[in-house]
Amino acid sequence: MKALHIITPVKDSIDSTLQTIKAVMASKLNVPHSYTIYNDFSTPDNTRRLEEAQAEMGFTLVNLADITDHPSPNYLLVLQKTRREALEADAGLCIVESDVTVAEDTLQRLYDEAASRPDCGIAAAVTVDDQGAINYPYLYARGRENQIIDNKKHQSFCCSLLTPELMRRFDFDTLDASKNWFDVTISHQALAVGLRNYLFTTLPVVHRPHQSRPWKQLKYKNPLKYYWLKFTKGLDKI
Repeated sequence: MKALHIITPVKDSIDSTLQTIKAVMASKLNVPHSYTIYNDFSTPDNTRRLEEAQAEMGFTLVNLADITDHPSPNYLLVLQKTRREALEADAGLCIVESDVTVAEDTLQRLYDEAASRPDCGIAAAVTVDDQGAINYPYLYARGRENQIIDNKKHQSFCCSLLTPELMRRFDFDTLDASKNWFDVTISHQALAVGLRNYLFTTLPVVHRPHQSRPWKQLKYKNPLKYYWLKFTKGLDKI
């Protein structure tokens, strides 16, 4: 692994996204790296704000509306495209979602931890709330703070590094196009191809869940309505 390709898929919720971008751009990295925002059909006003932020901060912005007419979410397209690019560069693919704020040393430490483990498929930073308590989607890791967990459960893509070895062994073109999200599938495939997934509760990142898709807050506030929408509208397929 010679480099790090950092990506953030974005769908509106620009205020939280700009916090994510600022934190990533402020990261202290001593490995060659790039940072790309994938704008997945945000509103025209929010797209304008992203373009203004790009001009100010210097990240790469890809408006998916320029390359596909497939409706959002387009996570599959992003994963397939970025896998090919990462493999060409022998780079790790680090996903930092738009409701996550990293510390300045998070990404370099995540890279170092993954690079030091030849059997690593996915290296993930644990998510915490504003008070520092481990939160969704890693609630099962509470009580295991300050540890490195050889994780048999699925790794979320909130803040995760997919290694080149994983991307060589598992072709993202085989992913099920009827689904919306792929962290569960890819986590399981990493184990299936003989790699290990590591969850670092030593590397907390602040996570404010589902800022980009407010309807998913219903999962906690009104679960009956959430599951009704999920199954009747075909939303949130994992």
